[in-house]
Amino acid sequence: MAATLAGCGSSGDSGDVTLKLVAADYGDSAANSSKKYWNKLATAYEADHPGTKVEVSVYSWTDVDRKVKEMVAAGHAPDLAQIGAYSDYAARDQLYTADELLSIPVQADFVSQLGEAGKKDRVQYALPFAASTRLLFYNKKLFSSAGLTAPKTWSELAADAKVLKSKGVKTPYALPLGPEEAQAETMQWLLSGGDGYTDDVGTYHLDSTQNVATFSWLKDELVDRGLTGPVAPAKLDRAAAFAAFTRGEVGMLNGHPTLMKMAANKGVKFGMVPMPGVDGRARSTMGVADWMMAFKQNGHRKQAGDFLDFVYSEKNVLAFSREYDLLPVTTSASQAMAEDPRDKDLTPFLDELPAAELYPVDKTSWAAVSADIKAGIGKAVAPGGNPSSVLTELQNAASVAESSE
Repeated sequence: MAATLAGCGSSGDSGDVTLKLVAADYGDSAANSSKKYWNKLATAYEADHPGTKVEVSVYSWTDVDRKVKEMVAAGHAPDLAQIGAYSDYAARDQLYTADELLSIPVQADFVSQLGEAGKKDRVQYALPFAASTRLLFYNKKLFSSAGLTAPKTWSELAADAKVLKSKGVKTPYALPLGPEEAQAETMQWLLSGGDGYTDDVGTYHLDSTQNVATFSWLKDELVDRGLTGPVAPAKLDRAAAFAAFTRGEVGMLNGHPTLMKMAANKGVKFGMVPMPGVDGRARSTMGVADWMMAFKQNGHRKQAGDFLDFVYSEKNVLAFSREYDLLPVTTSASQAMAEDPRDKDLTPFLDELPAAELYPVDKTSWAAVSADIKAGIGKAVAPGGNPSSVLTELQNAASVAESSE
């Protein structure tokens, strides 16, 4: 693939080069490890680029961000890293910009809000690599047996949950606010309540009036009424909630595309609808993107950029998205997926992407704020908990973290 790079020349631009890539593993077994995807891609690229080798290391999501951080701290940054966060490295001027790496057609092909989310101080340093959105999953068998239809509003969701409980359903609505991914469930609910983590200018406002109202409703109408199951939300992780759904024990929960395959493999018939809002469909859903970045340290700008142009070809973006039930990050691949009957299961998630809102990943403070939310948000709906006090406490910590950026 011919690449017309935005810049010209850099150290390391001549002679044989080995690009070192560290990537996250999206597979759930050795059989579908991302290592296989990257090795196949590297082999294909090397066949047409005899002067460049691509050396791939794949780590679990539990380890990959820490591994890259350690490599950078030790002075051995990889050339490329496909991980979950980029803002710290961008703030320290350790990354090439997208302008320095990609051909113009490839850079222009990113889905607009994903490309924007990769910018810090209006300069794009991170390239979106994989994306997903969230929908409300419901168990069709349980709903049919109870004579219910999928909810469109909060009040309908609560009413459905009450009926499911009366029919003996173990967990009418699963509310995973445990430390695994509480920041995701929290954001989904804040968005459905009409707000989010930040205001219109990007400043944290976790304790806004709307956010307090959202968690007060969750506590009063779901948790305190015993509609969120036997495990306290603060102790319920996403993986456990997904597993319970695949066992037929959960009536409703927020899920991403991976849950489709998990449920289908267990024979659970499910439906998916947009997240209900206070008075109707939520104004936006939560989107998640993972990131690709190129470090300056080794000076391999030209080779890294040329390889990335290959990585982001429509064919390769589609192959990765289909392998792991993720959404394409480029407009061309998104259009191809929308038009292909093979991808019809992902269409509902794809439809949500244009209005999806992402975490404030451009903030170097987000990692600390996210960790605080994971550790503390469950207290807001615990017995005797006070949503306003908990959100104010989280907001105060977020303000301190933001002021130190």
